[in-house]
Amino acid sequence: MKFRSTKGISPLISYKDAVLNCLPDDSGLYVPDHVPDFRQYFLHMDENTSFNDLVASVAPLFFKACLNPVAASKVVQSAYNFEPKLIKLDEKISILNLYNGPTGVFKDFGIAFMSAILEEILEDGRQIMILAAARPDTGVSMAHAFSGRKGISLVLLYPSGHIRGLDPSAFVQNGGNIIPIQVKGTFDDCQRLVVETILDREFSARYNVTSANSINPGRLFPQAFYYLYAFTQIKNFISGDLMFSVPCGNFGNLISGLYAWKFGMPVNGFIAAMNANNSFAGYLHDKPFKPSRLIHTNSPALDVSFPLNYERLNSFYEEAPAVMRNMVYPVSIDDETTFKTIEYVNKKYDIFIDPHTAVAFAAVQELIKTGNEYEHNIVLATGDPARSVNTVEEATRKAVKVPGHFIMMQRNCDAVAIIPPYLDAFESAVASCF
Repeated sequence: MKFRSTKGISPLISYKDAVLNCLPDDSGLYVPDHVPDFRQYFLHMDENTSFNDLVASVAPLFFKACLNPVAASKVVQSAYNFEPKLIKLDEKISILNLYNGPTGVFKDFGIAFMSAILEEILEDGRQIMILAAARPDTGVSMAHAFSGRKGISLVLLYPSGHIRGLDPSAFVQNGGNIIPIQVKGTFDDCQRLVVETILDREFSARYNVTSANSINPGRLFPQAFYYLYAFTQIKNFISGDLMFSVPCGNFGNLISGLYAWKFGMPVNGFIAAMNANNSFAGYLHDKPFKPSRLIHTNSPALDVSFPLNYERLNSFYEEAPAVMRNMVYPVSIDDETTFKTIEYVNKKYDIFIDPHTAVAFAAVQELIKTGNEYEHNIVLATGDPARSVNTVEEATRKAVKVPGHFIMMQRNCDAVAIIPPYLDAFESAVASCF
């Protein structure tokens, strides 16, 4: 599978090169040039197929250039000692739990695969630097996945405030491979710095820089695996339409689902579930995209004013606008509804959900109210409710059990450097660590 830029100017490259050099010179994003139909490889799978078996079978088809079946099995074994869990709540709705990984967020799936495949393809002794924009409480997901990986150093840029859950013994100055840097600005500033640094080709070449955010296809495309897995788990228990409801911030999760559909997964549509940061809603309704002011909500992982994956989503719409506008349904959920949905789901199904999952759950209910009802809906549960314990306990008026390792992940850590949101300041901070 070759990859092209969404701008269409840069030359085609291999998957390996797209992972190691994740931004083309024309400032686009890498997408597959041709999407093969993989139905014959996974349609025979069912609820008895494990997640690891599915990934080991399908991954070599995605990444032929750098993964043969033996290497794929090695990567899967290195990446995953956890798997998604599909829970059918009733005849209309299921939840796909994606927080069963070590740090309790869906990011664990894409990051774990990316870290394992990078270590596999770096066996020639090459050293690389991974840049990642991280929220204060999610940087631990990337640190966990990349800590100790051979040939890899990880730089975490996070906005003002403390980063939590990192182990200082893993920091570069203590002999490890993690470098946390605090940016005096917003998460959007951190994302912008990642892009600007990679596009500074002299600096990137010196340190072999790439990213672990969803701008990197190595992080993004492995997330398609859990969509395929969810389909195999539910297909024998439904007979009609299937819809996925996806919490959307940077839209990487939605893009992954759209590619799973392009790979041949039978699905009728996707709900793009947003909070008050819904500037993409107009675009999905055939209007020009205009970024709006960032609004802080009780579902903070979705608080993004300019989604990094805009270029990829736009490429889908440019290819087939009529198809896409009947494939993706934007729904915006306010904080009050999010809060009430956490309570509703707990009372009706006796389970806890976090605020981001609640946005996706409420979006299904909103769509049903408008008459767009589908036979079955799968809600992506992207975060462990214990990671949003205060909000969940306030909404349900019940105690949420917090695992011991989650308590450890709440410990504040000091940054290696605190910088203004400017490229020269960031590059100087990185250079000082080596």
